Amino acid sequence: MAEKILLIEDEQKLARFVELELTHEGYAVTKAFDGRMGLEMAEQGGFDLLLLDVMLPGLSGLELLRRLRRTSQVPVIMVTARDAVMDKVTGLDMGADDYITKPFEIEELLARIRVALRKRGGEKQDLPPSLVSGDLVLDAARRRVEYAGQPIELTNREFELLKTLMENKTIVMSREKLLEKAWGYDYMGETNVVDVYVRYLRAKIDDPFGVKHIHTVRGAGYTFRDI
Repeated sequence: MAEKILLIEDEQKLARFVELELTHEGYAVTKAFDGRMGLEMAEQGGFDLLLLDVMLPGLSGLELLRRLRRTSQVPVIMVTARDAVMDKVTGLDMGADDYITKPFEIEELLARIRVALRKRGGEKQDLPPSLVSGDLVLDAARRRVEYAGQPIELTNREFELLKTLMENKTIVMSREKLLEKAWGYDYMGETNVVDVYVRYLRAKIDDPFGVKHIHTVRGAGYTFRDI
């Protein structure tokens, strides 16, 4: 059965070109030409992957992605004419799986699609369990976080950091270890970025509910504790 791709792109000539190439490769392609139509179609489900342009009429690609990630973890490859680093960082932090900049070679796009589909296919075979601490629930399979049934919106990086802390309850995690686990081995930057994201997490999961899950261990790092 052909894998289904939703292409959300307002440049109709480009959309038609990509549709023809993907169809030739055996994919079933559905097109949307503005952000609101694309979001409605994406939320109906049934797609294996989204190709999402950043600059869209009606609703930007980034806003579409932010809303979609509330309910769906379908693979998303962002497509844009802009190549600014912050555009890429924003898209990836909001939950995009990959990013490609116009103009692109169709062979590169096809390779990125194959990688994204393989990655998500492997994740579906071994869905991770939910992590629970009192009223706080992190659903790793759906990438959702709730407190007492109330959804909490986290960026992709905040989610990975919280997941790492909850997976290592009561263990003191150094900043270096948190960077390794939540940012990846190839991260090149200052360890104080961990402090910044811990503040973001506390502002979202501790402060609003009058609880304290994330504790600072002076000179050592951070630890997550049940309350």
